[in-house]
This record gives sequence, C-alpha cells and structure tokens, in this order.
Amino acid sequence: MNIVNEANISGQAINEKPHVRPVRMARWFIIVSLLLVLLVGGLVGFNAFRSKMIASFFANNKPPPSMVSIAEAKSEVIPNLLTAVGDLSAVHQVNVTSDVNGRITDIMFTAGASMKEGTPLLQLFDGPEQADLANFKAQATVAQLSLDRAKQLAARQFGPQVTVDQAQGAFDQANAGIAKTEAIISQKLVRAPFDGELGVRKVEVGQYLTAGSQIVSLTDLSMLYINFTVTEKDSAALQVGQIVRIRVDAYPGRDFEGKITTIEPQIATDTRNIRVQAMIANPDKILKPGMFATTTVVLPDKAAVVTVPETAIDYTLYGDSVFLIKEKTAEDGKTTLSAERTFVQTGNRVGGRVEIIRGLTAGDRVVAVGQLKLQSGTAVAISTDPAPAIPAQAPRY
Repeated sequence: MNIVNEANISGQAINEKPHVRPVRMARWFIIVSLLLVLLVGGLVGFNAFRSKMIASFFANNKPPPSMVSIAEAKSEVIPNLLTAVGDLSAVHQVNVTSDVNGRITDIMFTAGASMKEGTPLLQLFDGPEQADLANFKAQATVAQLSLDRAKQLAARQFGPQVTVDQAQGAFDQANAGIAKTEAIISQKLVRAPFDGELGVRKVEVGQYLTAGSQIVSLTDLSMLYINFTVTEKDSAALQVGQIVRIRVDAYPGRDFEGKITTIEPQIATDTRNIRVQAMIANPDKILKPGMFATTTVVLPDKAAVVTVPETAIDYTLYGDSVFLIKEKTAEDGKTTLSAERTFVQTGNRVGGRVEIIRGLTAGDRVVAVGQLKLQSGTAVAISTDPAPAIPAQAPRY
C-alpha cells in the first residue's frame, strides 16, 4: 500500500530550506558604495573649493599701504668730534693751614666770602714773640751805638780793630734775632695765599691749633681745569690748543668752551688711555671743582659723508638697518611704493643725524617715522604730516 506524503506534493523534501537570491544583496552593496563615493567626493570637492576661495580672497584683499614719514639721505660735512668724560678741578685750590702751633685769638674771615691775596684770615697768640722782638730791637740799638763808637775810636787810632769786629758781630746778631722773630710772628698771622672763595670754617676762637691743621678751604674759581682721558687710538688726533666743549648736569643744554693745555706724554699701561687737560674760563663762577663733565674735543673736519636722521636707523642684534623706499610700476602704469629693509654701517652721531659709512647713497629715501609696523616689502604711502623734531638732548629718566 503506498502512502502519499503531503510534503512530497511539491516535489521537495520536508526538511530542505529555500535558496537566498544573491542578486538582491549585490545590488545593495553597489548602492551603498556609490553613496559613499558621492559623499567623499563631495567633501573633497568642498574643501578644494573652500581653499581656492580663501586663497582668492587673500590674494585680492591686500591691506592698505602703511603711512610713514620719509627722509632723504644727504651728503654733508659733519663736525668731527671726539667725546670723552672727565671732571673739573681748580687751577688754584688749597686747604689753608698754619705753619706753627698756637692758640687762636682772632678769626678775621667769614665763611664763603671772597678773599684777596694777602688778606689776614686768622691770628694766633704771639705775645712771647712780640716781647722777643722788642728785646732784639733794643739789643740792635745798643749794638748800633757800640759799633759807631768803636769805629770812631778805631779811626783815630784810639781803639783796636777787634773791638769794631765784636761790635759788628753783636749788631748783626741782634738783627738776625729781629728777622727770626718777625718771621715767627708772620707765621702766626695766617693770610690768603691767592684770590679766591672761602669754604666752611673749621676752627673756633680759643682753639689750640697744631701745625698743618685745616682752617678753611680757598678756591680760585676764575679758571678751571677739565681732566679727561681718551683711548690710545684717538691720541694721535689731539693737539695742544684744540677747542674743548663741556657740558655738566647742573646746567643742561649749556656749553662751556676751553682749550687743551696739556697732553700727558705717557700712555697708561693698565688702561691704554692717555690723560688730557684743558683750561676753561669761569667768569660767572658757576662751575665747581669736582663736577662730572661730558667733554667734546673739536677735531679738524673730515670729507663729506652720507647722513640720515637718527630716527631712521633700526638697531638690532643682527646689525643696523633702514627701510629704503622702492618704486614699482605695475602693468596698468600705476606706481606703488614699498619699504625694503637694507642693512647699513653707521658711524658718528652728531646733532640728531647718523653717518652712513656703507649701504646708502646721497638721494636715497628712507623711512624716518613708522618703522615698527613695517616688514621688508610692505607697501607704504608717504604721510603729509611733518616728522617730529629731533630733541637736542636725549631725554633723562
């Protein structure tokens, strides 16, 4: 008997699974891949477009030219000056002292007063010396009478020559005592050795003064010395008679003029400097010994050199430089200005201008004000505002 199984009606076994269609899965993979390609391509294209637009923006969006003030390099003869530092000293200055010991009986000066040469300043007690002087004068009088009498007797042949000689000796001895006593008395009256200004009094009446003790200072302010040193290299340019100008802190902006009087014949072996001394008139007596002074020696002029304002120099560790103005003509015929950094070698600085040894020629235009905002190649425009005036003296802080 044949049993008909229901699972076999369709012609397949009951446990057999249906097959999956591979075509549908491949289609999905293709679609997803295309979407990823489109997404990545869009991102890459967007970034490229953005970069291009940014570059185009910066290429077409140039900053406006920087406003600067310019100056022209000039060929001129600048003063040839040698600067040094020194100090002032008096031509005549002394601490007045006594030559002998004694008690002060009178002070005949006022501190700070002007004194003439020979004016009495101080009196020491000289009572014993005055008595000795009177004694010697009396002895001289007696010796003079004895000498005259001995000469008269000797002339008449009534007295020997030895009596004349003894009388002459006694007379001379008495005069020597007078001279010595008068010298001691003069030492006890202290006088001003020269014209000058007195300082602070350092003694009192009644004080016992020992020889060499300071009484008061006396300074002649009419003429002063300025002592300064220069290097061995600059010593060859110095000569006696050259003009010297000095400035002191007490009178800023004011020059005092003198002349070199002495050049030390030896160069110091430890510093390799040479000492120079000049004399300066001080009619107003405003300069004081001991003042610190900036000294400038006027040397013979050199040949003409190229100079620029000192504000145009940019001082850096890499060297001194200026911003040189360059002109460029575009294709459309418009002229533009740019600042190019140019390194230079500088020399002396006089009156707010700097000597340019190498790097510029006369007629070159350089930036005088506004360098801080510039880089090499920056476009610039010339300002119509005048450049600030250069101060005659550097500011003090």
